[in-house]
Amino acid sequence: MSVTGSRKAEVIKSYAKKPGDTGSPEVQVAILSERINNLTEHFKTHVKDNHSRRGLLKLVGQRRTLLDYLRRTNEKSYKELIEKLNIRR
Repeated sequence: MSVTGSRKAEVIKSYAKKPGDTGSPEVQVAILSERINNLTEHFKTHVKDNHSRRGLLKLVGQRRTLLDYLRRTNEKSYKELIEKLNIRR
């Protein structure tokens, strides 16, 4: 269910603005999106797992907050990110 260390490193490497960048909103949104996608796949087979569903909703809320911040501060980067991650909105 969770993101493996190697997969997380790949995501960070592809979305980082500079080497060692793990805190930028783009990287954080990409990692959250990876976790959300993994949980979504999990729910296709485990429909009644409501405890994990609550965690999924919290992750979606965190991602939405970061995306709203990114939209306020850097509209161009926001549009590129949602297109690259294939997020609706």
